Amino acid sequence: MSGTRAAIRYAKAILEIAQSKGVADAVNVDMKTIALTVTENLELKNFIENPTLKVDQKQSALLEVFADANSVTKSLFHLLFENKRFEILGAIALEYNGLFDTMNGVEVATVTTAVPMDEALEAKVLAKIATLSDKKITIINTVDPAIIGGFIIRIGDKQYNAAVANRLQILKRELSN
Repeated sequence: MSGTRAAIRYAKAILEIAQSKGVADAVNVDMKTIALTVTENLELKNFIENPTLKVDQKQSALLEVFADANSVTKSLFHLLFENKRFEILGAIALEYNGLFDTMNGVEVATVTTAVPMDEALEAKVLAKIATLSDKKITIINTVDPAIIGGFIIRIGDKQYNAAVANRLQILKRELSN
């Protein structure tokens, strides 16, 4: 819990600094890259979270991996080095992206499907979802073969479940009564 609160505080501070320097968009791109890299690269995640490694090693490695990052993003690495908080880097990146989207009136729709969506289907889904909201919508496609088919859409605190697995569960409940 304290890691999450700390991540929110760091993200707010970095967003404020990035806005004051006019580089909030560039830092947002960096944070998306960091969040994606840390979640998808298990080796990097384990490296960052390893308590036996020295923090200066972690800082050097991150500066090498994210060499093209904005100076504000690199200053975050230095701040995490000073405070020995590298383990929350991924959480900070995710929080920053959320704060940036909120600030710009962007709402994230998570679409869960059994197989990855192609670009044409993603465009159709985005067009349909856009009619339901007055905000700009971005889509994140997550794949979960357990839903068998169909889709689940989550926007904020709303969810529409049109998954085959959900329909089968409803049918099972009705037949067992």
